[in-house]
Amino acid sequence: MSHFELYPAIDVRGGRVVRLRQGDYAQETRYPADPFELAQEYARSGARWLHLVDLDAARSGGYSLDALLARIAAETPLHVQTGGGVRNEADVERLLAAGAARVVVGSLAVRMPERVAFWLERYGAERLVLALDTRQDEAGTWRLPLHGWTEASGRNLGDVLSHYVASGLRHVLSTDIARDGMLAGPNLELYRHLRRLAPWLQVQASGGVRDAADVAAVRSAGCAGVVLGRALLEGRLVLAEALAC
Repeated sequence: MSHFELYPAIDVRGGRVVRLRQGDYAQETRYPADPFELAQEYARSGARWLHLVDLDAARSGGYSLDALLARIAAETPLHVQTGGGVRNEADVERLLAAGAARVVVGSLAVRMPERVAFWLERYGAERLVLALDTRQDEAGTWRLPLHGWTEASGRNLGDVLSHYVASGLRHVLSTDIARDGMLAGPNLELYRHLRRLAPWLQVQASGGVRDAADVAAVRSAGCAGVVLGRALLEGRLVLAEALAC
């Protein structure tokens, strides 16, 4: 099996570390940690990567964590993948220039796949990760909402991935929105479904991870990595122990 990566997550809203329940901005939990100090803590625990999200920008546009991103990139050994509100090529270039190892593209990857496929060809598949966060409808279809999960797109995973077959897409992060922030366990069937749709992808699982057993389960489901949020913030999962496994 190829290398498996752990991505501790820091979601920032209004300058604070927060977690949302099922992407609902009205269901926010705030944590006392300073975002930069938390990044340092994750680095000291042995993390190689950090997943940094600007939640304000995810809903309204206008990525605002440039200074935090630049400081983490300059003062820690972490590779940072970051996004929220990426709307155009200037945003991609600005985040890369600030120190991002990968830029996370969400809503635009669903609304304008031709544009994002061009970015993949221009900047390289290692510099972008698509956030295809999804919610299963009553018919069992994995739909892709937009703008911080607040707006329906009418698109599904298969539709969107078909646009990227020839673009060299490599990294996809997918969250089952129903599991996000719920500590209900990851949706392994979602990740098996993604692997069937596009077996060449390096899939990052996100949403619902509770403990080391869940980390092992998503790895066994074929994922290349897992994003860890609430379980780390609340001490249910110790990063150093998860990395040691």
